[in-house]
Amino acid sequence: MKDIELKLDDTSISPHSEIKGRITVNYPGRYDGVVINTQIVGTNELVVYRSYNGKKISQNVSRLFISKEDMPDNKAEFTASIEFEPKETHEVKFRVSIIEQHKEIESDVVFGKLSG
Repeated sequence: MKDIELKLDDTSISPHSEIKGRITVNYPGRYDGVVINTQIVGTNELVVYRSYNGKKISQNVSRLFISKEDMPDNKAEFTASIEFEPKETHEVKFRVSIIEQHKEIESDVVFGKLSG
């Protein structure tokens, strides 16, 4: 079992649709939280996080930190979206990392496909 695992409900992503994902931490040591970074390969466009664990995010956030205190049972759910119309298909890289004292301990990566 991985120390941290990231799963997307669907790896086929459409513009303006909701992206749903789940994070599970099985790390036996202490940690401060997790951070999710995304990259739409071949563009300067961003994935925007909308909520985590049922809490709405009011500002446009493209990098999301979730504190361990906000992760009951070491789990988190998040929603995000992509708000631009691609002219071609792009890979979308989601990377989640365990953070302890400002250092990355472990990570997991999942790729999705964005098409218009």
